[in-house]
Amino acid sequence: MESLDENISSSEELVGIDEVQKFLNRSRASVYRYTNTDVRNLNPNFNPRKLNPEYRSDQKEPLRFHPNEIARFAKDILRIKEVTVEVFNSPSSAAQNVLVQILQELKDIKALLEKN
Repeated sequence: MESLDENISSSEELVGIDEVQKFLNRSRASVYRYTNTDVRNLNPNFNPRKLNPEYRSDQKEPLRFHPNEIARFAKDILRIKEVTVEVFNSPSSAAQNVLVQILQELKDIKALLEKN
């Protein structure tokens, strides 16, 4: 049986066409040909023979793909024996930094309450 090695740091991370192109080692044009899109239908039904993008609410939104879908397509359709899909977290935003600080403060408060 063919093996598939998926290294996904966060299953919630979606990737764009450029990343898909690198993962599959295919040209940008090929990736667009593989993709399940339809000019008349913004979100066509799942097609097991195509690379299915995530839901879009607007035609102008870029195509985004879940790493599991890329891995499925590579294994089942392209017959790539081994593919590694790695998604790295984007650099921390200001909001993320504030949330981390709030979490730390809550942990400190909890530790103080547990002492008493």
